[in-house]
Amino acid sequence: MIFIGSARKGPWPLALAALSYGLPLVFILVPLASFLAYSFFHMQDGQIVAGFSLANYQRFFTDAVFLPVLWKTCVLCFSVAALTTLIGYPVAFLLANLGGRIRYFLLLLILVPLLMSYIIKIYAIRSILGGKGFLNQFLLWTGIISQPSDLFVFNLNAVLLCLTVLLLPFAILPIFLALERIPAALIEASTDLGASGLQTFARIVLPLSLPGISTAATFVFVLAIGDFLTPQMVGGQSGFTFGRIIFSQFGTAFNWPFGAALSAILSMVVIAAMLLTRRLERRAL
Repeated sequence: MIFIGSARKGPWPLALAALSYGLPLVFILVPLASFLAYSFFHMQDGQIVAGFSLANYQRFFTDAVFLPVLWKTCVLCFSVAALTTLIGYPVAFLLANLGGRIRYFLLLLILVPLLMSYIIKIYAIRSILGGKGFLNQFLLWTGIISQPSDLFVFNLNAVLLCLTVLLLPFAILPIFLALERIPAALIEASTDLGASGLQTFARIVLPLSLPGISTAATFVFVLAIGDFLTPQMVGGQSGFTFGRIIFSQFGTAFNWPFGAALSAILSMVVIAAMLLTRRLERRAL
């Protein structure tokens, strides 16, 4: 007790507070602020000119290319979030209803792919969806198609399917945690009062799991909209997304100020999605 009391009066609380607030400030806020400042610079004769200019944002809103691509990317990522949530909810529901430690073991198996290399997983999915991949071979064997299909390779369909498979664990986990927190006494009381299983699910389980659903959808949406590697590897020319445009500005175009402006705009979209989700959660509660 004497040691604890002296520690509270000593330099440790100040040091812990400095770490708690200083690390996010140095590694998150400062880079974001510098990135935002960079977006107001401009290029001249192949050189970055430091000076306040709205040319990058003006180019985004006046050029006929960028807004449609951003809208298409948002629709794509919303579809990924919806699919992962719809697929992940039954899986999380089954896991939450299992007894003992088996549910945590199965949950661990679902999360194991997150430890694998992202690029290796993309190559594996692309090999399955390719012209000579497992999916086409299976469809040819069953007679559903007469020749290999390119419906799920090098287009937006491939990006949608690949992102759904890759990000599915990120949807299952928050839904599982929300379902696990539902008191068993509520479900037992509903059963004792004569409610059917469907009524219990509709009136108790589903409403109480809505925060987990919204968290899962938002988490997947944010991860998907910032992904440029998956569209680059499986999207092809018709699978062009906003992330690939940002990547090209920092890579081949070497227009860092415009890339920073596009990144700032994408950050605003992410923040708006998070605020909307929080507002919907408050209304649900």
